Amino acid sequence: MIFVNYKTYEESSGDNALSLTKIIEEVSKESQIKIIPVVQALDLKEIVSESNLEIWAQKVDPVDFGAHTGSILPKEVREAGAYGTFLNHSENKISDFNVLTNTVKVCKEVGLKTLVFAADLEELKRNLDISPDFISYEPPELVGSTDTSVSQAKPEVIKDAVALAKDAGIPLIIGAGVKSEEDMRIGLQLGAAGFAIASSIVKAEDPKKELLQLVEGYK
Repeated sequence: MIFVNYKTYEESSGDNALSLTKIIEEVSKESQIKIIPVVQALDLKEIVSESNLEIWAQKVDPVDFGAHTGSILPKEVREAGAYGTFLNHSENKISDFNVLTNTVKVCKEVGLKTLVFAADLEELKRNLDISPDFISYEPPELVGSTDTSVSQAKPEVIKDAVALAKDAGIPLIIGAGVKSEEDMRIGLQLGAAGFAIASSIVKAEDPKKELLQLVEGYK
């Protein structure tokens, strides 16, 4: 399982987002690896209508219909066809744990899966207690790194994170600097259930070529 976070890069916004999704769909079909685009809210509905992939949103807020200017409603995201959402990513932290807890609760109520991020093992332990569908270990200092991946820099922490997630019965997704088939191979050997990647694919000159190389790590 691979989550491709489109973030707000120009290469993954608007018409470019749809083009990238088509590429990801080709690679997913060819490799038989589940690849999930995680797209901007504005692009969500069009991409869902044009793709057979499972599409996720980058964030939601713990609100229902009402006076919540600027909020992204979980119910509307689900109605638009998204299957899940990222929460607590290092670039969009939820500082209040009660808010994070409530957001996961609201998502469950509307049928939206959640992947909750953690920057370290202490945060991961805490976030496991709110029973998201997936948990992610992603050290923020390595997010967007072009030199070092979490698989290379912190394999011992991945191993500990896998053990914690396994005890809780929640699949662990790892991210931060993952950019090669070897990064993926190491992560899988350590027990990760999947990966969250972004710039290595989104900003690649040839995203299809890069993604095909990455999925080689599953062989």
